[in-house]
Amino acid sequence: MVAMGVMVGMRKFKVRAHERGLLFSDNEFQVLLEPGRHWFFDPLFKIRVDVVSVRNVWLKHRDLDVIAKSGALEGQAQVVDLKDNERALFWVDGRFEAVLKPGLHALWTVFHDVKVEVVDARAVRFEHEGLAVILKSEGAGEAFDVFNVEEGHAGLFFKDGEHKATLSPGVHAFWKGQGKVKLYHVDLREQVCDVAGQEIMTADKVTLRLNAVATYRVVNGLKAVAEVEDYRQALYREAQLALRAVIGTRELDALLAEKDAVAKELEGVLKNRAAALGLEVTALGIRDIILPGEMKDLMNKVTEARKAAEAALITRREETAAMRMQANTAKILETSPTLMRIRELETLEKVVAKANLQVVLAEKGLADRVMKLL
Repeated sequence: MVAMGVMVGMRKFKVRAHERGLLFSDNEFQVLLEPGRHWFFDPLFKIRVDVVSVRNVWLKHRDLDVIAKSGALEGQAQVVDLKDNERALFWVDGRFEAVLKPGLHALWTVFHDVKVEVVDARAVRFEHEGLAVILKSEGAGEAFDVFNVEEGHAGLFFKDGEHKATLSPGVHAFWKGQGKVKLYHVDLREQVCDVAGQEIMTADKVTLRLNAVATYRVVNGLKAVAEVEDYRQALYREAQLALRAVIGTRELDALLAEKDAVAKELEGVLKNRAAALGLEVTALGIRDIILPGEMKDLMNKVTEARKAAEAALITRREETAAMRMQANTAKILETSPTLMRIRELETLEKVVAKANLQVVLAEKGLADRVMKLL
């Protein structure tokens, strides 16, 4: 501000090309001064000119409300008056600048291309094609709560306890101060639930420990979050109940012999219970069946006795078959003297070979005597 007097009571103010002057008389705003030299008769020094630069897009002044309402800024600046539920985004020369909070704002449009977009923040969730750039701007952290939904997950958006939307993977922003916002991350990938070390009594009163494994995935994220506090723990509990219900109706021998069938039945029971939790069970298998020490020894003895009985049975069957073959051979030799003679000679040959003897057979009688001698 430059003040010069060429005559008593006259004052001069100079406003450069990149400036504007805010003229006040007796502390009351009067008019906006354009670039140039301005003379005022002010013998009592009641006139004040606040010179501001329009190269800085922001017009900040303690009397901004009075200046804006006077209409003096029309064509020179864009005035934005934001209510409590409103926010504004503004760009300067095509570049995002900042997020405007509720209140009165004035932005010079003389030297810059200014674009302002007013947004209703009551929607809470903020969606915009330029979201990535906006979130990187200075002060964005004060305006937004930012959540990142990972690939293979879903984000459940609740406002004041009410489900508003299910969000796809990506970055999502929410206006602060517009209600209680809660975002749940739900893993939609296939997961494994280990049901380990559960003691169960069979129908024949044998207590055993059983380990199982269930493969599942979330198909209804809202059910999985809203129906129970922790759907993983709920599935684990339902798997335990299903195991007790199915195993408790079978005797130990049937359980060991039909393990695959039991697993199929367990899978069917657990699928129905998991569906109410928004889950889909894709497979369930029994990994280990652990018997008590004394029961394991007893089972080993039973198995040993069973194998011994099977071995004895096989031996008896072989002996019976051998005796049957000998009886058949005797009948054949009895009806065929020639075959009987051949069999005698074969036997004699074996004896001679072992005894290192030389036998000469001539007439029939000699042969008979040799055979009798042997």
